[in-house]
Amino acid sequence: MSRSNYITRAGWQRLDDELKFLWKQERPQVTKAVSEAAALGDRSENAEYIYGKKRLREIDRRIRFLSKRLDQLTIVYPEQQQQGKVFFGASVKIIDEQDREFEYRIVGPDEWDVSKGEISIDSPVARALLGKQAGDEVVVNTPDGERFLEIVDIYYQRS
Repeated sequence: MSRSNYITRAGWQRLDDELKFLWKQERPQVTKAVSEAAALGDRSENAEYIYGKKRLREIDRRIRFLSKRLDQLTIVYPEQQQQGKVFFGASVKIIDEQDREFEYRIVGPDEWDVSKGEISIDSPVARALLGKQAGDEVVVNTPDGERFLEIVDIYYQRS
């Protein structure tokens, strides 16, 4: 499954902040700690040196990923004409067959967090909701079978 390249402004800012923190704060601190540990002598049995080098590789890997990913992403701002329909960035209130109510915000694959009610635009639920409006019923295919949902409300937050 391909990953969408959409992100909210707030999501892009979080990734950019992480990149800046890693590059300007954490990497220089770890580099300093590694060079201090290396100065202590035998590197083969120096836990601080070995851990520091490992952590430096992890940081560099994440910096490379974030740098490339931020260049690929498109920030999507909700438009006035989207009101009333489900598109990227929408907050959607739905009810299921047992009349349980859920609220999800459709965000990019780099920023979703179900505990905050944010789901990826690439998720089955989001894909089923896209383009629909309040009062519409959708069917979502899940590993546990079909799930029937009704859209109760749609709104867009300012980001």
